[in-house]
Amino acid sequence: MPEQTAVQAHIWINGQPVESRSDMTVAAALIQYQHQQTHVSVSGQPRFAVCGMGVCQECRVSINGQPHRLACQEYCCSGMVINTEYGGQ
Repeated sequence: MPEQTAVQAHIWINGQPVESRSDMTVAAALIQYQHQQTHVSVSGQPRFAVCGMGVCQECRVSINGQPHRLACQEYCCSGMVINTEYGGQ
């Protein structure tokens, strides 16, 4: 299978435009953009992606209006809208 080349992905994180790449997970883009957390929990506590494979579910965000998506399991693509507050709701 031929290797795919990563392309620029123009995404939105909490209403802010962010340049990313199609070979980055949403969690990686969040870490690059926010540096300290991947989302805010229902109780208002900052959370960070821990396992990187979807088990801990500490990276839940809203992607294109769909809540509770696992940022470590989704790859960035242009036009993607990500909301990190309150578990993505």
